[in-house]
Amino acid sequence: MHLTIAEAAAALRAGETTSVALTEATYAVADAHDEELGVYLARFDETALARAAQADAELAAGVDHGPLHGIPIGVKDIIATDEGVTTAQSLVLDRSWGEMGDAPVVARLRAAGAVITGKTTTMEYAIGTPDPEKPFPIPRNPWHTEHWTGGSSSGTGGGVAAGMFLGGLGTDTGGSIRYPATNCGITGLKQTFGRVPKYGCVPLGYSYDHIGPMARSAQDCALMLQVLAGHDPRDATSVDMPVGDYTSGLTGSLEGVRIGVDPLMERSSFTVPELAEVLDAAVAELTAAGATVVPVELPLYAELTTATMIGMAAEAYAYHRPDLQSRWNDYGAGTRMAVVGGALVPSGDYVQSQRVRRVGQRAIAGVFADVDLIITPTSGCGAPHLEKLSFESIIDALHTPYWNALGNPAMSVPMGFTRSGLPLGLQIAGRPFEEAAVLAAGHAYQLRTDWHLRVPPLVAQTAAA
Repeated sequence: MHLTIAEAAAALRAGETTSVALTEATYAVADAHDEELGVYLARFDETALARAAQADAELAAGVDHGPLHGIPIGVKDIIATDEGVTTAQSLVLDRSWGEMGDAPVVARLRAAGAVITGKTTTMEYAIGTPDPEKPFPIPRNPWHTEHWTGGSSSGTGGGVAAGMFLGGLGTDTGGSIRYPATNCGITGLKQTFGRVPKYGCVPLGYSYDHIGPMARSAQDCALMLQVLAGHDPRDATSVDMPVGDYTSGLTGSLEGVRIGVDPLMERSSFTVPELAEVLDAAVAELTAAGATVVPVELPLYAELTTATMIGMAAEAYAYHRPDLQSRWNDYGAGTRMAVVGGALVPSGDYVQSQRVRRVGQRAIAGVFADVDLIITPTSGCGAPHLEKLSFESIIDALHTPYWNALGNPAMSVPMGFTRSGLPLGLQIAGRPFEEAAVLAAGHAYQLRTDWHLRVPPLVAQTAAA
């Protein structure tokens, strides 16, 4: 099932399909491929199909909750839902943790008419790497199953790419929406810190965590963000300010928009040679859409990337310390080694990392005084091979943690492939709370390209059946 959300919404209202048909089709893809791809931890077939039937009845009666009405949506399993437990893909998390019911983001999706199809795989507690010794699925990339989807929103990324749902929720602390988005050839948005409430989500790094949309297109992410955004008093970091209009600016024109580009080619030892050519082609498309593109250099790149890694480790360790002491072996190897590093972060270093963030926010504001948006590659290479994973090499390849330190909105959109056929992503970042500008640029680019519409050969035949 490889419709975009916008396409499916139009088809529903034209009477060309039904929510039940959409939901059954996405489950059919899961039936055929999920054992191999490791997308779902739990499926909600009964409640999802009942909700889809209700959505169809409502539309027939003239009740329309908006563009997400009747749309199948997956939810990362660190976010609480009414159905079933929340596990964080861990043996450690108390299974009563999610008894609060729907997190605000899930409740907002339901109120908008969405059909929640199930809970998707994640790295344990949203950090680390897959551990085959634990009783959970190993997420595999639909483009090349011997490669990883990326994490930590692994199942959501792989599920959207495979057509097991049309959109999904991910979380992003150092790149966990944008990394699987680039690896799986889909679109993923980390909105401004505080724009979407995090209550009902298992924390990783309190001052770095975001919940955001993952879907095939920037337009789809705009439709989802319109529903997800807004203050919730249960989240102390949630910002109480009006929600913007994220769809009206999706005109396809970038006339008058100045975009700074930093290729970051020398920032990673895991940069494929073809990345420069792919990035140049993306810049050409943005220019053709009307943008003025100028070179920039991201200030304090190494320092801010380090600030994210230090701060995230320290904050994660603060949360996990009691369980690490009492249940060390219940954690997956990759997770416990990533988290326990926080024990080695002196308090002075943590404080300094927070000071670097403030300095960095002033420095990047200076760059944004001259440009409206900044683009970089999302990662220096395609998805890593599952047999060659290491947390350090993943972080080295990524260009996402920089924006978590700053809190600015940043989105990854597909921009091509490596020579071996693995997707590559273009990262678009904007000023705080200017998600509309980021989404408009992504949409303009996607009107001129079809990378986001490409379908992995593994699932193309099933989706067409």
